[in-house]
Amino acid sequence: MSGRYTDSGKPVKVYFPNPKAALPVLQADGLVEWLPWGRRKEQEGHLPATGWVRVDSISAGKWSRFHPRDVRIVAERFMEKDPAGVSHWFDLEGDQTIEGLLVVAGEERRVYVVTSLPPRGCESIHGRWPVLLPEVMPDGMEAARAPALGK
Repeated sequence: MSGRYTDSGKPVKVYFPNPKAALPVLQADGLVEWLPWGRRKEQEGHLPATGWVRVDSISAGKWSRFHPRDVRIVAERFMEKDPAGVSHWFDLEGDQTIEGLLVVAGEERRVYVVTSLPPRGCESIHGRWPVLLPEVMPDGMEAARAPALGK
């Protein structure tokens, strides 16, 4: 993903392998809070070591012990890598956000990208796909966009 929510206002690309990766999460008041994107295996913590969560695992209650809360990640684009390692960038429509899951373990808070099956025609790129939602803004506010998510 890439985001515009920086002090400089310049687009920033966020890649999961970076241990400092954070995602721009829309708050109820319309402001954006950058939260850590998942957890890497080498990072300390009690939350799952991944950056993604499958819809079916949420439905099955596998994340319940982490007090999950649905959130919206604001971005302009996201990236998926195909089996050959080639990056493919996809633009979000103006009214879309990426579904996220905010989870907590003690003082540790992290956001995970919710995934499902890829859309028709994209199955050969990747077997999981971010869930895209129509954007709902508090009090009719218009969201600024954060440019893109990458793996």
